[in-house]
Amino acid sequence: MIYTVTLNPALDKTVEIPSLTVDSVNRITTMRTDPGGKGINVSKVIKSLGGKSIATGILGGSTGRAISTALEAMGIQTGFWFVEGETRTNLKVIDPVNHTNTDLNEPGITVSEEILNGLLQELLLEVSEGDIVVLSGSLPKGSPKDTYAAWVRACKKAGAKVILDADGELLAEGLGASPYLIKPNNHELSALMGEKLDTPEELEKAARTLMEKHNIAKIVVSMGGAGALYITEKETLYAEGLKVPVKSTVGAGDSVVAALAVSEESGKTLEETVRLSTACGAANVMCSGTQAAEYEVIKSLLPKVVYHRL
Repeated sequence: MIYTVTLNPALDKTVEIPSLTVDSVNRITTMRTDPGGKGINVSKVIKSLGGKSIATGILGGSTGRAISTALEAMGIQTGFWFVEGETRTNLKVIDPVNHTNTDLNEPGITVSEEILNGLLQELLLEVSEGDIVVLSGSLPKGSPKDTYAAWVRACKKAGAKVILDADGELLAEGLGASPYLIKPNNHELSALMGEKLDTPEELEKAARTLMEKHNIAKIVVSMGGAGALYITEKETLYAEGLKVPVKSTVGAGDSVVAALAVSEESGKTLEETVRLSTACGAANVMCSGTQAAEYEVIKSLLPKVVYHRL
């Protein structure tokens, strides 16, 4: 089973405002709302791929209930903890004229270590050998900076493979617990290494340094429209970016993580994983908001994926 953990979920409200102008009245032309947060986005794409997951995390208030209800309506199994407070609502502003995406994210609920530990212990009662746990996104206020490191260690001890998709200090701390797979983008990897990394060769070298230092089995480095690197102990594949019409880049990385989790669970080869992950990411940017792309769209892109060995 795949478990996705979203400790700081959100109700994502996505609006389109042509020619967005600061310090002026702007008119919204389209609007949609989706249950969001990186782990939740992963579960939505897993569902589109025909897989199953259990989405867990922390929710609060009427917004939290709306998220839970929406996921259950999608047929996604949930295991959220409800706490005091109100789950955040995030505003995603898309300007189709200037081709910009602007995120306005609320801070969200404040939690205690007691709440975090309680949720973790409940998760550990369910996780068993061979399961996959996806830890992704920001942490709620009140969370220790080593939260992901502690969760990685605990889930690994239970026999799970842990995919960690975080950035900044959260990723740096989590590396010390040796997750099975991480998915930094080129900017996040550059920040980790303390130097600007531009070429696929530079990024691969840095990733292998992290793999050896922290005993990480696999690293995927996303490079936006330039594609991604898929690095294992034995080989590296570089997938070119697919050129598709872009509606929203929000959640593209989560779609890649979903494909990685599904591929790992089903035992796909690295080549099959590269095709599915690349197609998922491209299909996602063709969608508005953080809705999951339809599988038929993903399937249509699979033959178009081009990759090379480095």
